[in-house]
Amino acid sequence: MNRIPRNHTPLSASTHSPSSFETLSACLEETPEGWLAHNPRLGPITLSSHFQPIFSLSHRRLVGHEALMRAKNDAGWNISPLEVISGASHNFEQLLELDRMCRILHLSNFARMHPDQTPGWLFLNMNAEVFLRARGYQGQSFLRQACERAGVSAHRIVIEVLEDAVQDIQLLQEAVAYFRDMGCLIALDDFGAGHSNFDRVWRLKPEIVKLDRSIIVSAAADSKLRRFMAQMVQLLHEAGAMVLVEGIETSEEAYIALEADVDFVQGYYFGRPAPKLIGHGEGVPTIDALWGDFGHMWRHEKLSYQEAVAPYINAIGYASVLLSAGRNLEEACTSFLDLPQADFCYVLDASGQQIGTNLYAQVHPACDIRFAPLADVSSARWARRPYFRRALENFGKVQVTRPYLSVSSAQLCVTLSASFKIHGETRVLCGDIIWDR
Repeated sequence: MNRIPRNHTPLSASTHSPSSFETLSACLEETPEGWLAHNPRLGPITLSSHFQPIFSLSHRRLVGHEALMRAKNDAGWNISPLEVISGASHNFEQLLELDRMCRILHLSNFARMHPDQTPGWLFLNMNAEVFLRARGYQGQSFLRQACERAGVSAHRIVIEVLEDAVQDIQLLQEAVAYFRDMGCLIALDDFGAGHSNFDRVWRLKPEIVKLDRSIIVSAAADSKLRRFMAQMVQLLHEAGAMVLVEGIETSEEAYIALEADVDFVQGYYFGRPAPKLIGHGEGVPTIDALWGDFGHMWRHEKLSYQEAVAPYINAIGYASVLLSAGRNLEEACTSFLDLPQADFCYVLDASGQQIGTNLYAQVHPACDIRFAPLADVSSARWARRPYFRRALENFGKVQVTRPYLSVSSAQLCVTLSASFKIHGETRVLCGDIIWDR
C-alpha cells in the first residue's frame, strides 16, 4: 500500500461539504490504494479495498467481485468493518461520508487493477439508511461521477442492500427505482436471515437475491432443508431474480448450491477476499471439478433412488392391471401394501375425486391425533396434484413424485400413480410410501 498522507481526514468535522464528490475524489489523487480517515470513536484509521470473486456455475467462469472494506488503526491492527460503521452510525453525515468514501475507493481500486480485462460486475454495499435517503443527498449524481472518474459503466455496478434492514417498503421501492434508473443492478443481501420476506422480492423485483450463509449451512446439515432450499431458489427464479449463495466454504456446500440450481456462488471455497482482483481463468478448475462430482453424485443418487422405488413401481403397475380386470382394491394392492415403506392406496376418478377411503397397510404408523380433522378423505378431490395429472397424461405408465408433505398423513411421502380403465371409465390408482431416506 502506498504511504497515506496524514493531512486527509474526511470523517472529522469540517466546514465544507464532507461527502461531496469533489472533496472525496481529491483525497484519492495521491493514494489510490488506501485512505486515512478519522473515525469519531476509533481515531485515525486506514481504509482499503478487498475483493471477493463471484462465479457463475453455468458459465463456469468469473462474473464479478464484491468490494469489501478493510480497516487498520494507527498501530496497524485490523479493525472490524462493523466497528468502523458503528463508530460513524450516530451521525448521518458521517455515515454518508463513510459510505461514499468506501464506494469511490472501491471503484478506483477496481478500475486501476483491470480496466479492460474485467468486464464483470462490481458489487458495492450501501448502508440501508444512506440508500433510502439517497435522493435527498444527490446520491445518483455522486455515484455517476464516481463511475465516470473510475471509467466503470453504471451497468456494471450491483448495489447490495440488506434485505431486512429497511422497514418502510415504499421508501425502499423508491430508492430501488432511483438507482435502477441510472443503470445499476439491485441485489437484496442476506436474504433468509432475520425477518426475510418474499413479498419484498415480488414488489422490489431485484435482479439478484443473495442467500445468507445460514441457509447453505442448514441445508448441509438437514436433507429436508436441502429440498426446501431448492424450492426457495425455484420460487425466486419465478419472481424474476437470479440467485447468489454467499459464504460457501466446503465442497459439500458447493455441491448443494449446484444441485439447487443457483446462478452464482461466492465464498472461501471459490476464493477469499484479497487486495487484488483475480483473472478470468482462475476458479475454473474448482468449478469443473464440482461439475464432475455433480455428474457422478447425480448418477449415483438417481440409481439409488430408482433401486429404492422400483419394487413399489412394479407393485402399483401390477395392481392397476388387476383393478382393470375387475379385482377389488384390497386384493389388487396386497403386494404393494406388503412392501416395508408402503403406507396406503386409494383410487381417483377422471376428475380427481377420491372413490372410497384409503386402504392402509397392516403395519401403519399411528396417526397423530392433532391432525384428526384431515383423516376423513372420502370424496376428497386431488385434481391439482401432479401425480394425478401426470398419470392421465401418461396413460398406463407408473408416475413417481418427489418427496412432499402429505396432507392426509402429515408426514413426508412419495406418491406413485397409474391410470387404467374399467368398464370404459378412466381411474387413477395412487399409492403412498413413507419417505424417511
